[in-house]
Amino acid sequence: MDKIAVLIPCYNEEKTIEKVVRDAKEALPESVVYVYDNNSTDATAELAKKAGAVVRNEYRQGKGNVLRRMFREIDAQCYIMVDGDDTYPMEYASEMATLVLEKNIDMVVGDRLSSTYFTENKRPFHNMGNSVVRSAINRLFGCEIKDIMTGYRALSYEFVKSYPVLSRGFEIETEMTIHAVFNQMSIENVVVEYRDRPEGSESKLNTYSDGFKVLSTIIKLYKDYKPLSFFSVLATVMTIVAAGMFLWVFARFLNSGLVENMPTLVVSGFIELAALQAFFAGMILSDMVTKKRREFEMHLLAINQKKREILAVADRKKEME
Repeated sequence: MDKIAVLIPCYNEEKTIEKVVRDAKEALPESVVYVYDNNSTDATAELAKKAGAVVRNEYRQGKGNVLRRMFREIDAQCYIMVDGDDTYPMEYASEMATLVLEKNIDMVVGDRLSSTYFTENKRPFHNMGNSVVRSAINRLFGCEIKDIMTGYRALSYEFVKSYPVLSRGFEIETEMTIHAVFNQMSIENVVVEYRDRPEGSESKLNTYSDGFKVLSTIIKLYKDYKPLSFFSVLATVMTIVAAGMFLWVFARFLNSGLVENMPTLVVSGFIELAALQAFFAGMILSDMVTKKRREFEMHLLAINQKKREILAVADRKKEME
């Protein structure tokens, strides 16, 4: 098991990858730097290997697929996740790793939004998108994460081995954050400087399509993790619609003494039945989520036990040497 593993998912980053690897090795001399090449068509893999990284491949396209492979294959006490575009200064990595190794923090978030992100980033819709996503998640899940979509994080062994990677693309950061918040894992924010990509380096993030995927992910995960709240809102909306339709028919009935819009009355009744079904579905799913949280805690204990066993074996090997 590595003490610190630096994880760098890459796709066509030949302009910057060599510098990122060297900066990582300088900031964290005791670390092993892993670069996972995601079907690059340039010299990314060759330059990363030249700089001293362990280079591996993930052939399914998408950042989520790359991280899934990384998390499965690499065992470490602390993982530093960073992008290969040289937008995150590596000098913050040591502080982030210390929080994981010495204070048992499960996720350290490299907070760009509290420092230079809004001045350095030249894409205004990215700025707005980050703010919207941060506000939405903090309100929906009752947390205070300063930067939801940052690609600069330090993660514990327990987090990495308990986290089910479901997303395939850039929505992975949102999914990771919600997983940590919902399962009450310890989270810290470290303010880091952000610098825009150097000239000639292009972002792989599509503002509109990837932004839509992120928002869809938030709604889906809110339904999955907080079903009672989600379905209660849905039930409330349907009840308001049903009540409006019923009151319109009832008002006409008071005037004429006749039910003149029977179809509208019937539809309002069916909508209210659907609202009741949604509410009770939320209650049932909420109980299931509570059960899953209990199972997750037991799973976390098993992961922690495995970690201790791996470290004990490593210590015995050192003593024998």
